[in-house]
Amino acid sequence: MVDYSIENEYADNGYKTICGIDEAGRGPLAGPVCAAAVIMPSGCEIEGLNDSKKLTEKKREALFDVIREKALAYSVAFADEKEIDEINILNATFLAMKRAVEGLEITPDLLLVDGNQKPKTGIDEVTVVKGDAKSVSIAAASVLAKVSRDRLMLEYAKKYPEYEFEKHKGYGTKLHYEKIAEYGISEIHRKTFLKKITG
Repeated sequence: MVDYSIENEYADNGYKTICGIDEAGRGPLAGPVCAAAVIMPSGCEIEGLNDSKKLTEKKREALFDVIREKALAYSVAFADEKEIDEINILNATFLAMKRAVEGLEITPDLLLVDGNQKPKTGIDEVTVVKGDAKSVSIAAASVLAKVSRDRLMLEYAKKYPEYEFEKHKGYGTKLHYEKIAEYGISEIHRKTFLKKITG
């Protein structure tokens, strides 16, 4: 269960609308990076919510709907593989985060950002290392980002069946490298992640 004290701590310091941000898909060889921004009601608890990486796919899918139902506001955004190749994965992650924040129907006065680097949105930002274990809004954002990206990769699996994206979601598994060796690089692959192969 996530320890909820971090939101309360900042609420006690006068912040009224606190938003958690997290991303999914920084590491894969294909597809976009996804970010989610979530504003949860004060004191909201969601049973079973945890870092999305520690949850089963089935559990994440179930929580996805609960989070969207309970959130005061949420937004999911992407930066695609072309943007990743153009501005690098870190900047593309920040771009997705900014898009997610801009997509919120409520403007937050504080952003809790998972990790140790700030996307510089112009809103007050606090980085929280291992934030998905310390903040309910970051944990919620973690689930929305992961599920949204996985669902998109399943759509890509239909378009590019030869790569079997449904099995690895674009991550650099043995199977994925075998498929790249067999079929080459598709238009949704991150060229900068595959320089050894592309030369």
